[in-house]
Amino acid sequence: MSRKILFITTSHTQMGQSGRQTGIWAEEVVVPYMLFSEAGYQIDIASPLGGQAPFDPGSIKPAGQNNPTIERFLADATAQAKVKQTLRVSEVNAQPYDAVFFPGGHGAMWDLPESADVKRVVEQAATANKVIGAVCHGVAGLVSARLPDGRSIVAGRRVNSFTDQEEQAAGLTQIVPFLLESRLTELGGHFEKAPNWASFAVTDGLLTTGQNPASSALVAQQMLQTLQATQAVAA
Repeated sequence: MSRKILFITTSHTQMGQSGRQTGIWAEEVVVPYMLFSEAGYQIDIASPLGGQAPFDPGSIKPAGQNNPTIERFLADATAQAKVKQTLRVSEVNAQPYDAVFFPGGHGAMWDLPESADVKRVVEQAATANKVIGAVCHGVAGLVSARLPDGRSIVAGRRVNSFTDQEEQAAGLTQIVPFLLESRLTELGGHFEKAPNWASFAVTDGLLTTGQNPASSALVAQQMLQTLQATQAVAA
């Protein structure tokens, strides 16, 4: 059994025309990476442009100044090699992987919905009954994908993401290209949420989506439970 998970991160570094820098929110990569690794999964990291993964400067400090989990990640040579040289999404497909996971960070709102290759990989994963997960703005990686019948992959599904209220509280409603909760609802998703900044995730079948950085561990844990269940059935 392959026991491999594909992470797809943003390559985008600018917050619209605001002059603010963005990228991946570190916690949303680091916490799931550690949990999946400890569970025995090999992780590949891809992004639309490939190469160096851009981290939101607000989410990561120089080595020695972060929480212990991020410090472990920064000291992990394998993990560092993966984020310094991400694969191009155009060069990967879902077939070899047990799951596809999208960490967030505001950058994901700009490039993931626009990427034909991200759309292709998500559609491959969905039609092949792979586990799919996303947290916070990473859920933007799902909004363009369609099922063979043309419906959104979130249509009729219980879903979650960074909420419109959280975007308003962050003062970014007028800067992001769209509001993610509203878009998921427009696509037919049944949106469920917790209060701002609370840890919350929802699993519907093979799909797990989580609300914010604090939900990163919960998303990974729920995905691992789904993977364990699907592998037990396959065995």
